[in-house]
Amino acid sequence: MIETRGIATSIEAADAMLKTADVRLVNQNKMDPALITTFIEGDVSAVQAAVDAGREVAERVGSLIAYNVIPHADTEISGLLVKKIK
Repeated sequence: MIETRGIATSIEAADAMLKTADVRLVNQNKMDPALITTFIEGDVSAVQAAVDAGREVAERVGSLIAYNVIPHADTEISGLLVKKIK
């Protein structure tokens, strides 16, 4: 997951993540008008590469809030994401 300030940055970061590695966009949550968290899934190494790419984009424009990779997340975690994008 990667959290950014602003919708434009979140879209640019998501685009970089999806182009960098074989990952799937799971969800994008607006926590408040300015904070957007983008969730992806895939193999651990692919997710790590994708998050690194998204982080670089967000850092470049000064909008990175946080990022994290949870390897082999428990299946209960998916319930926190509300709905998956198909």
